[in-house]
Amino acid sequence: MKTTDQTFQQVERTISKIIDKFPTNVEPTILTDIHLRANQETGELVAFDDDDKEITRTVIEQWINNQDENFYEKITGVIRKCIDRKKKQIEKLSILKPYSFVLEDEEKENVAELFLVDDDTVIIDPELMKDLDKDLDDFLEKLLKE
Repeated sequence: MKTTDQTFQQVERTISKIIDKFPTNVEPTILTDIHLRANQETGELVAFDDDDKEITRTVIEQWINNQDENFYEKITGVIRKCIDRKKKQIEKLSILKPYSFVLEDEEKENVAELFLVDDDTVIIDPELMKDLDKDLDDFLEKLLKE
């Protein structure tokens, strides 16, 4: 599934609606996670707070009736990219830190940690960390030989 510009725009619009619900000029609320639930059948991307109250809902047309077995893996990157584009605004939401954006399936099962907002902790995209163990092992082995 090659992601279309329209899909990126629809996901970014969802992120913007979340940002609008937590403007920086109001007293911070206690919230630990923003849950994003994606549905392969309906194409819906719905944001919920910790109490399962709906924040916003968008239909992503490209996701409607998507039969891809790796659907959640593929959309994780798309959503992360859209969150990254709005990172500065997301880090200033009127939510007490730490809070995170979490991707869930329609059964409310956690699929991926998308973004963590905290002063001391950063979650790095798993793609950046791929093969890090091997690189560190190779480095250590080379160091021990010398």
